[in-house]
Amino acid sequence: MAVLQLTACATATVMVPPEQRTSLKQKLEGEERFLKLSVFVTPFFGDATRRLLTPVPPDLVRLLENPDGSPITPGPVEATIPTGTVVRIKSLEFPTPLVQTERVLMTPRSQVWVTLDVAGTEKNAPPYVLVLRPQLKDEAEFLAEFERYLIKEDPAPRLQQFSEAVREAIKTKNAVADMPAEALEMAWGYPERRQVGFEGDRKKETWSWAEGKRTAVLLDGRVSALP
Repeated sequence: MAVLQLTACATATVMVPPEQRTSLKQKLEGEERFLKLSVFVTPFFGDATRRLLTPVPPDLVRLLENPDGSPITPGPVEATIPTGTVVRIKSLEFPTPLVQTERVLMTPRSQVWVTLDVAGTEKNAPPYVLVLRPQLKDEAEFLAEFERYLIKEDPAPRLQQFSEAVREAIKTKNAVADMPAEALEMAWGYPERRQVGFEGDRKKETWSWAEGKRTAVLLDGRVSALP
């Protein structure tokens, strides 16, 4: 019950002005795009009618919290959808107070939901939802966030420039030594933190996700270690 009470207290994070919301819906709904990152499909927390698309594993998802601040996981991985998959934007749902009241309590009700049709999935599959970060202030900021995940240009030509091992890692959401930084993003999603320094004359980056639960070390833009 405590978890439900916490979630019920969520406040709307709609900052995009109403006229810009209308413009975004007109521009994007019905449009086809490509997934820029490979994603996992998981349950959508307490809403059994939807599925979450997430670039990180369920135990690294940080969309809902318990009263003690610990993260709530959405549920186990059900499928993996690779970079380059075609999707159609069914709807953009901005978390207005009215919309929030219509959403299932145990969901990230206060954030923007992008509902997608995914090529290659069953026709009767539940809606797939990509949850965008909160506090998007205007149309430009919304589009910048949206296009981190959904792009107009087919990434297939870029994927072909990677080795077969790297392409397979992206497809299966794994990481392998010597994969380029761009490929690691496609496979594991964007890191929450990047520490940059030097090891001798080589640029060293340490990427981390979920307060360090997952890390990767890159030298000169390529994976050198997966601690």
